[in-house]
Amino acid sequence: MVYISSWQDFQEAAEALYEKSPTVTRYCVKWRASEGKLVLKITDNTTCLKFKTYSSVFLNRFEMLNLSLMQKMQNRRPAEPSRTPEPSAPASIQANTAPKTPVATPGGGVKKKKPKKKK
Repeated sequence: MVYISSWQDFQEAAEALYEKSPTVTRYCVKWRASEGKLVLKITDNTTCLKFKTYSSVFLNRFEMLNLSLMQKMQNRRPAEPSRTPEPSAPASIQANTAPKTPVATPGGGVKKKKPKKKK
């Protein structure tokens, strides 16, 4: 297993490998805090792709790759922001969630806690 040195090559190859055989492909992430090393591995039991880095610059790229692979694994596309506003809740629900004003009690004030007995 040889490490791929270019991030762009690894990302393209990893996404292509997953699209080729999504039911068998596995993705593994290893982080070694003592060494500050991040190792990514994706395999389909025939092809194995690995990428290793010590740089924190790749964390954003790693996060985007994770997001892309997870969306493919869930068979979803990223949600586009809607241009129409969300319909507001019915008045009955809004009335229940509206902040309530405190009601005065006949005794007035707040009850004080009794001090704990010492043992």
